[in-house]
Amino acid sequence: MATWNSRGLRGSTLEDMINHTNEYYRQKNLALVQKIPTPITPIKIDKDSSQITLAYFEKDSTVDYIGVVQGVPICFDAKECATDTFTMRNIHEHQIKFMSDFEKQDGVSFLVIMFTGRNRLYYMRFSELEGFLERAKNGHPNNFKYDELDPDYFVESKGGALVHYLEPLSRDLSGHD
Repeated sequence: MATWNSRGLRGSTLEDMINHTNEYYRQKNLALVQKIPTPITPIKIDKDSSQITLAYFEKDSTVDYIGVVQGVPICFDAKECATDTFTMRNIHEHQIKFMSDFEKQDGVSFLVIMFTGRNRLYYMRFSELEGFLERAKNGHPNNFKYDELDPDYFVESKGGALVHYLEPLSRDLSGHD
């Protein structure tokens, strides 16, 4: 049973940006994407603020977001990385399994990674993630470097979309079977 405390809020800035983007997409009728809450059971609650200070996860979560873009089912997880080296230990086996199963159902799975030190966002295709995972199984360190990423899949802000992942998603779809 995994426990949670206040450091579990890491990544909330990126999630706030994605939530804002998803609301913008909904208003423009471009997509309908929802944040999936992580089910927790509170253990300790601060009596003064009524905030949960310790809890445990009821079960493994799937991914952070799930939805549909113009008829295409998508799911993705948001990750943050403070350095130029992203460790794949930040991606849990149950998340990889869910994304793989989602792809088998003709959905599109991906990660949105924020490299906070560079203030850059990256759309990582599931196939690209699988390549890095396979490489790690063959003895390579269990990480990848910022410089190894495909320049066509960096995410920019555009209009009201702070994390405009629809552009790299469109490129991803053109490469999907």
